[in-house]
Amino acid sequence: MNIDPVADYLTRIRNAVSATHRVVEIPASNLKKEITKILFDQGYILSYKFIEDDKQGIIKIALKYDKHTNDPVIKKIQRASKPGLRKYSSSENIPRVLNGLGIAIMSTSKGIMTGKQAQREHVGGEVLCYVY
Repeated sequence: MNIDPVADYLTRIRNAVSATHRVVEIPASNLKKEITKILFDQGYILSYKFIEDDKQGIIKIALKYDKHTNDPVIKKIQRASKPGLRKYSSSENIPRVLNGLGIAIMSTSKGIMTGKQAQREHVGGEVLCYVY
């Protein structure tokens, strides 16, 4: 039984990147689907596909690598808020990741969004993870 599905999602991506896999399959949930859409929109993954099955479904993610050096685009993907210690941030205090080069993914009252989007919309929330 998995207690923290977001940590499992991030760990599967981290392990696939370190093993230089091209595709990773992850059990789906609505939260994971939204995080995947953000990673795609920000250019951290090549593509994704939601596959429906009899159970909860599967997210298939094609990871992105540099064409010349074959280095992964995702250098680090890290969980910020944990089940034992939640991290919340107001719209004025949203953390900058790698001096603005990375993104913070947040769960707000208006849905899952990046830290920059949350600042523009003046909403705070739980900081789920950092990606750079």
